[in-house]
Amino acid sequence: MFKYIADVVTYQWLNLPKESHLAESLNFFIYDVPKIYVLLICVVFVVSILRTFLPPAKIRQILNHKTEWVGNILAACFGIFIPFCTCSAIPLFIGMLESGVPLGVTMSFLVSSPMINEIALVLLWGLFGWKVAITYIASGLVIATVGGFIIGRLKMEKYLETLVAKPKTCGCSCKEDCSEQKNGRETPVAVSGKPLAGCERLMYAFNYTLNVFRSIWLYVMVGVGVGALIHGYVPVELVTKYAGPGNPFAVIIAILLGIPLYANCAGAIPVVQAILEKGLPLGTSLAFMMAVTGLSLPEFLILRKVMKLRLLLTFFGIVGLGIIITGYLFNWFF
Repeated sequence: MFKYIADVVTYQWLNLPKESHLAESLNFFIYDVPKIYVLLICVVFVVSILRTFLPPAKIRQILNHKTEWVGNILAACFGIFIPFCTCSAIPLFIGMLESGVPLGVTMSFLVSSPMINEIALVLLWGLFGWKVAITYIASGLVIATVGGFIIGRLKMEKYLETLVAKPKTCGCSCKEDCSEQKNGRETPVAVSGKPLAGCERLMYAFNYTLNVFRSIWLYVMVGVGVGALIHGYVPVELVTKYAGPGNPFAVIIAILLGIPLYANCAGAIPVVQAILEKGLPLGTSLAFMMAVTGLSLPEFLILRKVMKLRLLLTFFGIVGLGIIITGYLFNWFF
């Protein structure tokens, strides 16, 4: 349906020639924006209902009573359900530490939260197929689990900053989430501890989905717009010259290009789709996406308020190394 609408608007209403750069870019944009919006709304609505059954305090208790490896794995999996950006995860990260959850376990959560989530799974599945979606999620979980375990073994608790006050908002795309979270309590639903009626859960899910959509719809559109420009105007030769299959440093270059950028998974996926179509290998493209969502400069600045520089550099170094290894492995296998 979305493809049909895009073709009608581009080639019939606007009467653009099919081989032109403008037609290719516009068709890409009109096709992807509504498709991503529909997927986004449906997934966030379902996940927000599921969250009302599992308060963060209970999750922290579960993580705190597991052995180290099990705690790392569970924390990495839990991070999948805290979507969109690092600043949504930091209050819960602080709450976990304050409740006694080991640093390494909380780090696994902090790695997986911005890097992988249910939105990425659905969008990657819809745009690239189940193999790409599953391998991306699996690689992110491995990086988060192993990275958190290593940091836990290094015993770096002394490099955590002492937080005097936390800002009410973080100035990014998820102000609604940040303003609602205090000491890891994500919503009034989770704080109350009382069973909710079905209509209350639906109303919460509706309001949460509406707030999320309001906060990121523009970022999705901008991400799709960048992807559309790459799709229609950037020649294959320019992309593959610096990060193509023949360059042994392609994955590293893609990561370095992704670090200055900042986007959530929903905004980054259309860009990845475009560069994949331009000839970049799968591993290089996914490494770029992981760097954008998990190693960005804005994330570094936000986390500097929570961690001292040594811990922060260790965190970024371990995650960056994991992304590099993942990128090269995927290029080799695929």
